[in-house]
Amino acid sequence: MALPDSETIVLHPGVLGAPVGCPVRWYRSARARRVSLRIDARAGEVVVTLPMRTARRAGMALLTTHAAWVMQRLTALSPAVELAPGAEVLIGGRPHVIRHDPDARGGAFIDGATIIVSGRPEFLARRVKDFLRAEAKRRIATLVEGHAAALGVTVRALRLKDTQSRWGSCAPDGTLAFSWRLVMAPGWVLDYVVAHEVAHLRELNHSPRFWAHVETLTSHREAAQDWLRDNGPTLLRVG
Repeated sequence: MALPDSETIVLHPGVLGAPVGCPVRWYRSARARRVSLRIDARAGEVVVTLPMRTARRAGMALLTTHAAWVMQRLTALSPAVELAPGAEVLIGGRPHVIRHDPDARGGAFIDGATIIVSGRPEFLARRVKDFLRAEAKRRIATLVEGHAAALGVTVRALRLKDTQSRWGSCAPDGTLAFSWRLVMAPGWVLDYVVAHEVAHLRELNHSPRFWAHVETLTSHREAAQDWLRDNGPTLLRVG
């Protein structure tokens, strides 16, 4: 039952749709109880998850049945943004252009609407990503401190991750985790996500009491949720 890690499979998305090559990544999981599909926005491919003893043909059958949905979702993804000179990256919801200046000092830093990156060109992408992560942690830490003080709660630790399906999380031990990609979202969107997770330090659920705490911390709940639904996949396409 060996599976290829990834491959391109020709799908027929419908009567009027021409056959299209679809990038597919196969994944076998001991926890899976059924075949499932999901779109990996970062990689621009569909991931097919199979239970351990399920044959590849079951995944192919599901892909064929949902070919139109799969191709619609993949086609709707924004183009991938490579961290390279001239590329445009959002910071706080505002576009910033990457400029390489090998003679500059300081790694990577903001100058107006430009991200200036020093050093050798082969290190540029890493330096930009390191800068974005550091900026995300700085902004998130400031918001966490303010919201935690407002609710009278204690944060055990703050971590940054690069998740695909969750922008933030709160562990039972009081550790908060956030996607570093939130640094690209407008400040009021970031504020909502931080308020959401800090509120979980009082209510580790989504009860009315939890949402009441969120409302005391931020007024951007619905707008931020809408923004992340509409624009979140674009953030995953950066880097």
